Amino acid sequence: MSRAFNFNAGPAALPLEVLEIAQKELIDFNGTGMSIMEHSHRGKAYDAVHAEAVANIGKLLGVTDDYQVLFLQGGASLQFAQVPLNLLGEGQTADYVNTGAWASKAIKEAQKVGKVNILADTSKEIPTNMPDFDALAYTPGAAYVHVTSNETIAGTQIQKFPNTASPLVCDMSSDILSRAFDLKQFGLIYAGAQKNLGPSGVTLVVIRKDLLERAPTTLPTMLQYRTQAKENSLYNTPPTFGIYILMLVSRWLLAKGGAAGIEKINRAKADKLYAAFDNSGGYYRGSAVKHLRSIMNVTWRLPSEELEEKFIKEATALKMIGLKGHRSVGGCRASIYNAVGMDAIDALTSFMKDFQAKNG
Repeated sequence: MSRAFNFNAGPAALPLEVLEIAQKELIDFNGTGMSIMEHSHRGKAYDAVHAEAVANIGKLLGVTDDYQVLFLQGGASLQFAQVPLNLLGEGQTADYVNTGAWASKAIKEAQKVGKVNILADTSKEIPTNMPDFDALAYTPGAAYVHVTSNETIAGTQIQKFPNTASPLVCDMSSDILSRAFDLKQFGLIYAGAQKNLGPSGVTLVVIRKDLLERAPTTLPTMLQYRTQAKENSLYNTPPTFGIYILMLVSRWLLAKGGAAGIEKINRAKADKLYAAFDNSGGYYRGSAVKHLRSIMNVTWRLPSEELEEKFIKEATALKMIGLKGHRSVGGCRASIYNAVGMDAIDALTSFMKDFQAKNG
């Protein structure tokens, strides 16, 4: 079997070592004679998986006793609504920064719940950009401040998180655990698992415990963070197989040296790929402002759309999958998440050089 180089934006690449363990244990988990998918979420076999997943995430993120790890469902898209439903009280204002497509979606959902103040909007700027977060005029007494750490479509990433008086809430779906950061700066972070943590169907939420009781009691039970917090994310049947894979991925990340260890690898990958088009004489043009470039989603353009189509077609034939830019912006994009190895970067940069030589 020949594995493809997977540059998909999500669902995305998973570590081969994780897939091999899951393959081995798929039919018989730990000698129980059953797949983990068949086990009760209340049973001992799954309980051990769940406990390790929570503990591993705790180690990787530096979770202290004043925070709680939750495994939810509905993706980041549900969090766009669940955050304001729980944290935005009547008469309060929530600050949002619009840095692109995903931040825009979060804003639209929050506006259905309560008053939203858009601190800055760089969503339409070309090349793609982000504001100076330290220079923004935050609302005094805001319920919270919402930012998107990495814009998957635009290829931009927050380089330094702001210190805010109000709780900082962050959508980290496309760069969670790709680099080290201080959890203490945040009131709540959330991320769909399908880019860096596991398969689709699991959503990680880490929330400061003092925020759990903000939700009105009239909010439907399943939408209250306190509901899942009190039951350790086991109020209803969780996505057990997805959490099992997340547990294996988190174990793999710990073996890589945690967030700091994987960050070194990720920056080396990104540096090599960005250098390929920075040294191309303008043939490959980066889509994002240089100092805001993402180490997870690398976006670029070629001299024409026809050449971009040809580039993507030929790369796909060589088993380099997922290089087409998002349909809303076009161009090319390589999502180089944690599980994408340097071998994939080497294959892509070699192809880029050959393609330019033949088509430049």
